[in-house]
Amino acid sequence: MRFSIILPAAILAATTAMPAMAQEETAPPAPITISGSAGVTSDYRFRGVSQSDKNVAVQGGITIAHDSGVYIGTWGSNLAGWGTFGGANLELDLIAGYKKTFGTATVDAGVTWYTYPGGADETDVVEFYGKLSGTAGPATLTAGVFYAPKQTSLGYFTASLTPPVDGDGSRQKNLYLSGDAAAGVPSTPVTLKAHIGYSDGNPGLGPNGTSLAPTGKYWDWLVGADYTYKNLTLGVAYVDTDISRAESAYIQPNFSKTTNGSPIAASTVVVSLTAAF
Repeated sequence: MRFSIILPAAILAATTAMPAMAQEETAPPAPITISGSAGVTSDYRFRGVSQSDKNVAVQGGITIAHDSGVYIGTWGSNLAGWGTFGGANLELDLIAGYKKTFGTATVDAGVTWYTYPGGADETDVVEFYGKLSGTAGPATLTAGVFYAPKQTSLGYFTASLTPPVDGDGSRQKNLYLSGDAAAGVPSTPVTLKAHIGYSDGNPGLGPNGTSLAPTGKYWDWLVGADYTYKNLTLGVAYVDTDISRAESAYIQPNFSKTTNGSPIAASTVVVSLTAAF
């Protein structure tokens, strides 16, 4: 949806005997653009780890962008199992940033505030990000850096131990590096995509039992394809991590599906349907 300002045609009155003539003017581009999406996915995977207990999630977001490059937005998804903190069992992200294209490169930088309405205290996370995109032949390539400075929600807690271990209750930070590639298949509505990411964060769990980097350091990756028809996109992707059962043993049973104990960072195929507006 776009907002635009329509200027009336300028009417010029002739100073001679010639009849008055109307001169049309072209409306300027809309300074503000509103866009969004709504969709459903078979599993909400965040950096390779399921946030919906390997179940279906409903998601949606909206972005308001100014032609200067500044934008604000919000995005939300239901949660289950790992990553839930009570309340509405909902993740609601608040986003602000700046995105601009310079020649063939696009710079996108901003901050995301991950919130969990009605959930436990010390769960919100603030994370800064920077992304650089460009093209290489038919492919679009994007490199990203995501940095969450030290905060209690990312801390290392073992409050159940007496006495507490060294560093108990400390504030921790998190770093995530990512690379993405996408390329359209000529003469088709299909886009091939790939992603790889590396997490480096606290080796323990936060005060409410979860973490952005549950095993401290790990890799995640994705390969898949999108099929687009008008404003609808059907996506299929294979998602996996290098987190082994042994590495996640100390964060069980949190790190397994609640119904059958299967690991929530194991490989899976995610199917999604998204409508853009």
